[in-house]
Amino acid sequence: MQSLTAVVLGSTGLIGEQLVQQLLDDVAFSKVRILVRRPVQLSHPKLEVEIVDFNNLAEYQSKLGKGDCIFCCIGTTNEKVKGDKAAYRKIDFDIPVNAAKFGKAAGFTTYLLVSSVGANEKGANFYLKLKGEVEAEIAALGFTGFHVFRPSILLGQRKEFRLGEMVGKALMQTASLFFVACLKKYKGIQAATVAAAMRHAAVTSKKGLNLYHYDEIRQAAFSGN
Repeated sequence: MQSLTAVVLGSTGLIGEQLVQQLLDDVAFSKVRILVRRPVQLSHPKLEVEIVDFNNLAEYQSKLGKGDCIFCCIGTTNEKVKGDKAAYRKIDFDIPVNAAKFGKAAGFTTYLLVSSVGANEKGANFYLKLKGEVEAEIAALGFTGFHVFRPSILLGQRKEFRLGEMVGKALMQTASLFFVACLKKYKGIQAATVAAAMRHAAVTSKKGLNLYHYDEIRQAAFSGN
């Protein structure tokens, strides 16, 4: 039986909350360490909560600690950073990439990243270009297994209300009914399904770079492992 130690970034988000609960329920994981900015109302014998100042790199590296798998579900929105692209990059690029660098040095073998459909480091769109840059930067570090999940619109109940996202979800769910094979990767997907796919990928320990779009995410999530 496996006895894995997981670190989760973005544990209070839509995917992260689902993922943490799934990891805690999985006997393959003996320890789940979450790195958060502020205290959380969650307790479990396998859970370690580390409050971190992500701008303090020495503290960040120390609290990341040692383990096997890093799950990164962290991300912000343009609204939250008030259009400040530097602040956006600090969260969506610096935090995931620093975790990867610290984790690689500490002996972690597997990194699992929530990215986005359309991610492209050479693209013109700021958000998709940033996601592509994160993928490329982490891929270059050479983890034994690097798993990149590229969902489209995430479905599920968020803590905060996002009007634009709610409208987008409604339109996407209607449009999804007419998507053909080549467009299927743009279909909305439940956050819990993405979380299940990430957990499965960590347990099966597939090596190399592995990309997951809509079909691959669902296949991994419902594989039965």
